Amino acid sequence: MTGFGLGSKDNQKVKYIVEIKSLNSKFLELSLRLPKAFSDKELALRSECTRLIERGKVSLSVSVEYVDQTATAATINTALLKKYFQQLEVLASELNTEKGKLFELALTMPDVISHNEEEAGEEEATLLMAAFKEAVTQLNRFRADEGEVLRQDLSTRTQSILLFLTEVEAVETDRVPLIRDRINHYLEETVGKENIDKNRFEQELIFYIDKLDITEEKVRLRSHCNYFLQALDAADANGKKLGFISQEMGREINTLGSKANHAGIQQIVIRMKEELEKIKEQLLNVL
Repeated sequence: MTGFGLGSKDNQKVKYIVEIKSLNSKFLELSLRLPKAFSDKELALRSECTRLIERGKVSLSVSVEYVDQTATAATINTALLKKYFQQLEVLASELNTEKGKLFELALTMPDVISHNEEEAGEEEATLLMAAFKEAVTQLNRFRADEGEVLRQDLSTRTQSILLFLTEVEAVETDRVPLIRDRINHYLEETVGKENIDKNRFEQELIFYIDKLDITEEKVRLRSHCNYFLQALDAADANGKKLGFISQEMGREINTLGSKANHAGIQQIVIRMKEELEKIKEQLLNVL
């Protein structure tokens, strides 16, 4: 969601420059800085930002450059300035204080200096909106370029998780013999080999292995990864959907690790988690 866009439009009198900056955010957080002459256009600009930008912490500023610089020159209310100055002189005399800086003080009094801003008509409003749309186009182009890089990265990391899943399937054939040997060895040491009930041992072993079966977790994780890749290639904005899918991927990976009971599988699960964490970090940049 990070991006930058700059648009400018001008006529014979004035030039409008619109600058838009965007950072990551779960929602649209919009900050506008407009000239006073366009304060009535704020609602329209906010509506267009919601429609065209969708999400992000967005800062939009509009600056104005006049061809005739005297058009916005400040004016001094001389009558009011004189009145302030005279009143300050009287006060200075009564208080017996210095009068050297009374003129500078009078200039800072309310309404002495005013800045002229030409009112914006329909032509100026049309010019502003054209500059705004140019800036938004640049912003979204910037986002699209960054998005393609993110898409490739997210796809690569998801493919890595699927590859790790095949590694799990390659080493899990050792699980049942290892579990059987470990339990059998424990029983031999505790109750003695001659006291082991083989039928009961097999029943308990089947029950125990069934609780540690990871077939469902593997199927669901592969399904979630494939769904993630499909959503990644969709044309619409789907950052929230990808976030939800990544949460489901995380649940299956965690369950896989807790049920593995196998050092090799748990090491692979750790690498899966590393890739998933990087995916979640990158998803903060996706609309």
